[in-house]
Amino acid sequence: MNLRSILLLLFICFSSIAISQDEVILPGEKKSLNINRAEQAPKIDGVLDDVAWQNAEIATNFISFRPEIGDKRPPEERTEVKMTYDNQAIYIGAYLYDDPTKIMKQLTSRDNFGQNDFFGIVINPNNDAQNDIQFFIFSSGQQADAIANPTIGEDFGWNAVWESSVKIVDDGWIVEVKIPYRALRFTDQEEPTWGLQFHRQFRRERSQYTWNPIDPTKGNIGIYHGELTGLKNIKPPVRLNLYPFSTAIINDFDGETDTDLTFGMDVKYGITDNFTLDATLVPDFSQAGFDNVTLNLGPFEQTFSEQRQFFTEGVELFSKGNLFFSRRVGNRPSGRLNLSDDEVANVPSEVKVLNAIKISGRTKEGLGIGIFNAITEKTEATITNTTTNEKRNEVVEPFANYNILVVDQQFNGNSSISLINTNVLREGSFRDANATALVTSIQNKRNTYRIIGEAKMSNVNRQFDDNETGYSTFFFIGKAHGNFRYSFDHSFADTKFDINDLGLIFRNNYNNFGADVSYRIFEPQGNLNNYRISAYINYKNLANPGTFTGINFGANYNAQTKALNNYGFNMNIEPGKQYDYFESRDGRFFIYEDIVSGGGYYSSNYNKKFAYDINANIFKIFEDGRDLFGYNLNLSPRFRFNDKFQVVYSMNLNMSNGSRGYATRVDNQPIFGERNRKRLTNSISANYTFNPFNSLALTFRHYWDTVNYDDELFTLLDNGRLTTESGYTVDNIGNSPNINFSTWNIDLSYSWQFAPGSFLTALYRNQLFNFDTMSEDSYSESLNTLFDQPMQHTLSVRVQYFIDFNGIKSVFKKKTPTQTGQASRFNNRPFNTFNTLP
Repeated sequence: MNLRSILLLLFICFSSIAISQDEVILPGEKKSLNINRAEQAPKIDGVLDDVAWQNAEIATNFISFRPEIGDKRPPEERTEVKMTYDNQAIYIGAYLYDDPTKIMKQLTSRDNFGQNDFFGIVINPNNDAQNDIQFFIFSSGQQADAIANPTIGEDFGWNAVWESSVKIVDDGWIVEVKIPYRALRFTDQEEPTWGLQFHRQFRRERSQYTWNPIDPTKGNIGIYHGELTGLKNIKPPVRLNLYPFSTAIINDFDGETDTDLTFGMDVKYGITDNFTLDATLVPDFSQAGFDNVTLNLGPFEQTFSEQRQFFTEGVELFSKGNLFFSRRVGNRPSGRLNLSDDEVANVPSEVKVLNAIKISGRTKEGLGIGIFNAITEKTEATITNTTTNEKRNEVVEPFANYNILVVDQQFNGNSSISLINTNVLREGSFRDANATALVTSIQNKRNTYRIIGEAKMSNVNRQFDDNETGYSTFFFIGKAHGNFRYSFDHSFADTKFDINDLGLIFRNNYNNFGADVSYRIFEPQGNLNNYRISAYINYKNLANPGTFTGINFGANYNAQTKALNNYGFNMNIEPGKQYDYFESRDGRFFIYEDIVSGGGYYSSNYNKKFAYDINANIFKIFEDGRDLFGYNLNLSPRFRFNDKFQVVYSMNLNMSNGSRGYATRVDNQPIFGERNRKRLTNSISANYTFNPFNSLALTFRHYWDTVNYDDELFTLLDNGRLTTESGYTVDNIGNSPNINFSTWNIDLSYSWQFAPGSFLTALYRNQLFNFDTMSEDSYSESLNTLFDQPMQHTLSVRVQYFIDFNGIKSVFKKKTPTQTGQASRFNNRPFNTFNTLP
């Protein structure tokens, strides 16, 4: 018996004793597509008549994995794909046979799939099943792209500059694509083998097909890629892309007008074949989307999603361990002011980011390294004495440096182990912070079971206080295949664990256990395309002291019908006494009992011109002496007037009567109140896309929130119960805790892609804000009060230009449109032909 036979026998023996009792199925053979070098690059025009396509191999026989598994389309709806390459790029030509009257082709913004058929290309130069680069071309001509791996899924914040063309023909649609090597990361190899996959979606039935078959019942999607062979002697290019920009801003508020003109540049540089430096020099985030501000009555901070492109693009490595919350960089100042009774302070709402860089990449052996650094400037508050009118400045955020280092090793095509360190250094007497995490995600070879482990440590260094070092752990084990799945998890954080200088944790001091079980189907049954039912239970404790705080359990059901309507139900129960140690803000617990909540949703088929979403939930307490009841209703109709114009309206009404919580503080003790709360949010988003290069977008949001307290207020007893014996009322505590809160935002933007990767964006924005104690005012009265406030108007125009170092020399060398394959892109185009190159 030779060595190969011995190894094969050992592998079979090991597989047979795995923890699963399922039948052992060895991976099937991967499809392979051999590619030939092109003597002359094809013209990217959506017509496959170039010489390069004549003798190219054809990838066909696509197989479905959604909603059915293993089906094929009839010949008149088949897919045929060809590939070629030269020294500059990979080229793909796809003929997608179909009835053109059935092809859905809504014009959308980049990375917005909308109601479109699409063709997808997945390339993995490392062929490691974990680090994919995805390119999607919609039947409308627009593009989407992403990086993907099992840890983060798909990251569409990543953007590359590449070229595509779409043409609708009598028997389907044609896609032609050029992917420059600068958009990929690969090492210099003589004859590499790359991972390769093609996707095609028929939007009308939400069915999806791939060239190499996928088994959706287990494993990550990357293990089912085919292979691309035939590449010879391709050289990684010098990857240096410059994005110089300028922004002009006019800001008008309460009769005062400010203007500003800024210049800056973003840089992408390939340090090595697989590692890239991203830098933003003199960054400008003035056109980032507005935050959906709400009234926060809870004990934890209010946070918002990241809107700044530099911090949303290519941050997969830095997200390991959840130690990085990018909104910390350039957030509100961290310092606190000690003011006298006759002083008021004007504190800036954010800190200016001076510059930021990211270095990230992964070697052929799966070793990923990420380095992040950002610097923010010193920020001062202006303090005014209301008696003497004298002013002084005080530093509320010093010069600060934010750092992240990540080392991540992938293995087995489905597992990884990572070491992450974050560090914040502030000048002077302000606090410094450091956090470290060791994180691992392991799946067995058959992709049937998964284990996640995390161990974290934080250290906060205060100038005049003792250092604090805290610890946190997380463990998860679960079955990751088949219809029936289950998992168990445990999470722990001591009282000193604090990562909020560069990360995000709402609370520490917990020692919690959880379990989940679910059942799902992967192929249609009866009238359903799919459904999933799950149940969970959580048992919660404090870490110190080790005391019980609460338990909750519930269930969820979600399904999609064959008519492509989605619906679901949910229920959550918190039985018995629940001990809230955070609502009081002083460490004492507050008891509430027996809360039940439940609801459901329905989402109609978005393929229709008119569609809608409706979501309703109710909650009720079953506690002696209390009468808490509330509900939430969200209604969101949408109408697609045509393939260019769509409007979505959303209304959210949230009513809560009889809730109890922290209201204010008197004589250094928390005061609780019973309150009725009404929240109403109206929002509209409208998009008119002229073509893949020009679009107009409107976003509107009005948020109104009132909190009205009963006259009698409570103090908190040491046994966790509330009492009115203190005699506090709304009228005798000084400042009323009642609230009427309103915000108003309108964004109107126009975007024009005037050259490859180059954009002009004009944005008009207005904002209103009001906060008072008139909690009994009606909606119309509150709206009138809001419009009595000064409105902020902002107009900004930003121009960004894309410069590829490899193309600079072509500026001085005359080329014909045929030679560049790009010059005709912005000229007149035939009907239903779009050439896109963001």
